[in-house]
Amino acid sequence: SPHQSNGTSSGATTVAIISLETFAGMWINAFIVCVLCIGWVRKKTLNSNEKILLLLGCSRFWYLCFSWVYCSLSITYTHYLYVQPTFQLIVFFQSFFNCSNLWVSACLCVFYCIKIANFRNSFFIYLKVKTDLIVPWLLLASVLSALAIGIVAYDMADTELNDCQNSTGQGHFSKEIGHMDENFFQTYFIYGFGFVTSFTAVICSALLLLFSLWRHKSKMKKNSMNSVCMDAHIKAMKSVLSFLIMYSINFIFLILTLIPSTKEEKHVAFLSLLYLYAFPGVHSLLLVFTNPKMEKALIIWLLSCVKCNICMR
Repeated sequence: SPHQSNGTSSGATTVAIISLETFAGMWINAFIVCVLCIGWVRKKTLNSNEKILLLLGCSRFWYLCFSWVYCSLSITYTHYLYVQPTFQLIVFFQSFFNCSNLWVSACLCVFYCIKIANFRNSFFIYLKVKTDLIVPWLLLASVLSALAIGIVAYDMADTELNDCQNSTGQGHFSKEIGHMDENFFQTYFIYGFGFVTSFTAVICSALLLLFSLWRHKSKMKKNSMNSVCMDAHIKAMKSVLSFLIMYSINFIFLILTLIPSTKEEKHVAFLSLLYLYAFPGVHSLLLVFTNPKMEKALIIWLLSCVKCNICMR
């Protein structure tokens, strides 16, 4: 029918757009991981910033991978998705890597705040001195927390799958899965708590860092310091502010995906998917351009690709 044809074409368009965003994001995060691993092999060590970026790149790569599989199957081949144990495993890995991505991003923002911000508070000075010892524990806590949420998500998916299959049968499960169950607040509370925790850490760190940079810039302006330092601080403020805006929009769309009523609004659902799949790649690309080592490696790789194409011709 025309209605089915429109639904099929819109689903195919959605999958095509999301696939482009996903593969671009996976590529840039794989590039970050490769550059860091090569440096790790050469230097035999990683600093705190590189450890965070390495785990962030891995988390985002696999999050995009499993999210793309889930989204593609849920739109085009639902009968391959809603079976045991495929559905539970995909939900587990997607939840695990999503939460890991969010919390490691928060760790990165906290790390920049501690390293760059300048406050005379004794506790802040202690954190600045002990940063290299604190970062591994923060990353471990992020991974363990993400693992706990992944296990809860697996259990939720298993319960919902069994209940829907018993009540409606395998063929109608895809219609029932989007409905709000009786335990909505229990099942989604842990997701909301994880999102809010990471978002709060990002907000506090970013605001503290912006305040410190703004105060330092004002002092330099009064003391008539050189424009190079001023430009560096302004650039840092713009970078932090852009990340804060991007992360805030990402948080809003994440919360919207937890509200069942928004899933019925196709335009809202499409915009949410569009941004959520773009954020890991776009932010990772910004991280590359703010890191001189990675930016140089990217330029060298692009130039080698251009030369290779010219030689092939």
